[in-house]
Amino acid sequence: MKRKDKEILVGDMVDRLKRARATFLVDYQGLDVEAMNALRGELRKKEAEFQVVKNRLLKLACKETDTASIMEHFSGPCALTITYDDVVAPAKILVEHEKKFDQLKIKAGQIAGKAIDFSEIKRLAELPSREVLLAQALSAMQAVPTSLVRVLNTLMVNFLNVLKAIENQKREQKD
Repeated sequence: MKRKDKEILVGDMVDRLKRARATFLVDYQGLDVEAMNALRGELRKKEAEFQVVKNRLLKLACKETDTASIMEHFSGPCALTITYDDVVAPAKILVEHEKKFDQLKIKAGQIAGKAIDFSEIKRLAELPSREVLLAQALSAMQAVPTSLVRVLNTLMVNFLNVLKAIENQKREQKD
């Protein structure tokens, strides 16, 4: 690669790393092309990127970004997974592929500048998807007003029952 091409690549990586919500670093040594393409395809569906970059260029690109927190892990053949939206989905995909392929090893990751190791990435992958978490939060938020309406409705019904009992009692007293 010519120097100018490297500068363009580093500039592009800086832009992408600044926009990233999370990055995951993996060792792909020994992984065949078919498996790499399958992994790339699955990550692309979840709006994440999987790119192999030379460590020296990656170190230059991540200096001013959150990814600098995992710079110590840039050794040996590395590929970087960059996600701009959902953090859980790419982690799930990487953990699944690591189980399928012995050659793929997750080294480290970062979320909003906080470095995480493999065990934390594995725990992250066990979380429900973003949609499920949003549905659970919405359900919890709806539960409070619904319960309030039920309590108020029960009070009104009980009040009406008391009034009805008083009315019946007064009728009986007249007769």
